[in-house]
Amino acid sequence: MIPREILEEIRYRCDIEDVIGSYVTLKRAGSNRNGLCPFHSEKTPSFTVFPATKSFYCFGCGAGGDVITFIQKIENLDYVGAVEALAKRAGISIPNESVGTRGGVSRRRVLDANLEAAKFFRNCLFDPVIGKAGMAYLTGERRLSTAVIRRFGLGFAPNDFGMLTNYLKKRGFSEEELLAAFLCGRSQKTHQLFDLFRNRVIFPVIDTTGDVVAFGGRVMDDSKPKYLNSSDTPCFKKSRVLFGLNYAKAHAAEQMILCEGYMDTIAMHAAGFENAVATLGTAITPEHARLLSRYTKRVVINYDSDDAGQRAADKAMALLDEVGLEVRVLKLTGAKDADEYIRKFGADAFRRTIEESRTAFDHKLNALLSRFDVSTTEGKIRAARETVSIIAAVPSGVERELYLTAAAEKIGIAKEGLQNDVARARRALAANAAKERGREKNAEAFRFGDRVSPDAAKDPAAANAEETALGLLLLYPEHRAAVKAGKIALSVEDFATDLGRRAFAAMTEMEESDDAFLFARLGETLSPDEMGRLERARRERQSLSNNDEEVLRAAAEFLRTAREKREATARGDWQSEIRRRRAARNQDKQQN
Repeated sequence: MIPREILEEIRYRCDIEDVIGSYVTLKRAGSNRNGLCPFHSEKTPSFTVFPATKSFYCFGCGAGGDVITFIQKIENLDYVGAVEALAKRAGISIPNESVGTRGGVSRRRVLDANLEAAKFFRNCLFDPVIGKAGMAYLTGERRLSTAVIRRFGLGFAPNDFGMLTNYLKKRGFSEEELLAAFLCGRSQKTHQLFDLFRNRVIFPVIDTTGDVVAFGGRVMDDSKPKYLNSSDTPCFKKSRVLFGLNYAKAHAAEQMILCEGYMDTIAMHAAGFENAVATLGTAITPEHARLLSRYTKRVVINYDSDDAGQRAADKAMALLDEVGLEVRVLKLTGAKDADEYIRKFGADAFRRTIEESRTAFDHKLNALLSRFDVSTTEGKIRAARETVSIIAAVPSGVERELYLTAAAEKIGIAKEGLQNDVARARRALAANAAKERGREKNAEAFRFGDRVSPDAAKDPAAANAEETALGLLLLYPEHRAAVKAGKIALSVEDFATDLGRRAFAAMTEMEESDDAFLFARLGETLSPDEMGRLERARRERQSLSNNDEEVLRAAAEFLRTAREKREATARGDWQSEIRRRRAARNQDKQQN
């Protein structure tokens, strides 16, 4: 366990407003700060930082907790990794014996293994014998200079099953660590480790803090798979990392170029376009979109011109629009991708294509019109029908007005007719949205689909009582003392959900220890999403005027009664349960 005094010093030095403010644009809202949530896509701020309690909560998606929880979620770290990152930020040293591991392998060991592997691949590439084929591919076929190769830390994996494995083992890394880092695999026949990356040019993936978190490997011929990318590891999740962002972040305030692959990104940086990034062997995700929104205002999508590339561009446009980014689409003529275009026509020509890039709407409209013959009545009707669905989804009235004018002119129809159809479509969308909100409220009331506490749906009333009890215990030391002293009867067995039991057990254990209770320490046993649920419970109780001991006592009594019901049902003691319910109903009638 990390000492309490270190955790408190980290939370003190790493002011939550400053830390979150480096990721989210915050605006004053009374004594608190509001901003767009970095954990889900929204255009109206629902994310709040509470400096007084050193906590945050999103009223839209339920993310919440303290500064440690925030770093866990935003940087995809485990609890120890987040504490280490904040300690580094604050200049605080954590004793080695205090830092444990989760799942057997620590994030730090995986990062250390990746760094050694990156050095190994680089040395192999620059070896005149071992790396001859790799260097010929990069400098010959791809026309990269040695300076660019060094800047991106490119390397080469020899065509050998054990060269990297043996190299890393000699440097003290265990088989478990090499498997966790996705550097090696284990043979099902011999059970021996083997190198996963073989006879490939290697692209290290470096995060914004400068750590090597993953690798991509490309073959130098037409063999399959063309690319091999690291799977998710303790320090890497491909849906949350962008290749090249470690360099692009310093050049992307106004605009960023989104590419499909490593080589496009490197070619653009080499040609002077240092604001280019790429996703890693996967389509763009909502996490990627939110990551981009942290660094730029506009994204130029530069995907391949084939059908797959255009489908990917459509998905990217939708996700980027959700986070409020301006989107433009690059159209390359005479080349299949940016790398080939720059090599054929040069950097100046590519710069002109960026300046001439189309808005997302223009791109969609042109693609739509290319499928229909608008010189015919049928073509106009079908084109208009699809155009209506596109424009109706635009929230801004000003934008819709401009799009209506442009679309009506290109299709060759009256703007008024198109405008009326869009208005009807928007009314239908609003009605569907209202129905969906109603379904969500019903589901929430009965706890259906609760991913944070899945078993809450078995007894929603007990789950609500749990959150009342937990919220009170989180807020008031005197309530925790009353439970500890036995003044209020409440035990782990009284809680109906796994989350409730674990949270109460952790709180009780801390309260009875020499260190006493510390909210930040709950993150050692609870996930960031579970910490968000506790923050919600604390917020909801804090907003109410009556939080005295009697409220906690009533919640505890309800939980105890609910437990007795569950136990009676489990025993199959139906008759006793029926008699108890009848007696309870009669008592209620008498009281009323």
